[in-house]
Formats: sequence, C-alpha cells, structure tokens
Amino acid sequence: QVQLVESGGGLVQAGASLSLSCAPSGRTFSTYAMGWFRQAPGKEREFVAHINWSGGSTFYADSVKGRFTISRDYAKNTVSLQMNSLKPEDTAVYYCAAGRSSVGDYTKPQFYPYWGQGTQVTVSS
Repeated sequence: QVQLVESGGGLVQAGASLSLSCAPSGRTFSTYAMGWFRQAPGKEREFVAHINWSGGSTFYADSVKGRFTISRDYAKNTVSLQMNSLKPEDTAVYYCAAGRSSVGDYTKPQFYPYWGQGTQVTVSS
C-alpha cells in the first residue's frame, strides 16, 4: 500500500510562490506515475499536473501551464509542485496522487488509486 503525505501549503499574496511536496511511503514509488489535483470549495476535484514514472514526461492543466512545475526526486523519494505567480483562483486544497496503470486518462482522479490527505493553499488578492 502506498501512503502519500503532502506538505508546503499556506497563505500567500497574489504573485507569490509556493512549493508543495509529496512524500510517498510504503512501497517504492519509482514505478508510479504521480499527479497533483486541487479542489476548491463547492467545486469538483480538478487535474493540475502529471509526471510519469521516469520523470521524463510531464503534463499540465492549461490554467497552470507556464506557472507550475512538477518534478520528482528519486533520491529523496519525493514529488514536488513548484507554484509561481500564484493567483487567487489557485486557492484550493491540493492533493498528491499515485497510479501505475498503463491505460486510462491520467487527468482523471479515477486513474490514481492512492491519494494524500491534502494541503491547503490560499492566495489572497
């Protein structure tokens, strides 16, 4: 069983940066694709970013492209989400997710069987 723990959320002003980290435990996560999702109050959980198992391929939601960067550090066994130029509409609970399927849509929550508990990001205007 893979357990995921996110950290790094907080309250910042618009235009600032934050870095989120996800630390999987249990099995090695080196063979898992990793994703970040977010959920604002009253809204559905939405895809933010994805990185494949090798780290060689990334994909972003249009809303964060050019501002957010997903990366993974195999030595530290972590996956990170660097968020720059934050906007008030980025305010949400951010979730880390892990999946290992070779088929399916990795922009959908159903692709990922393992999830963290979430970390709050609040961006004030």
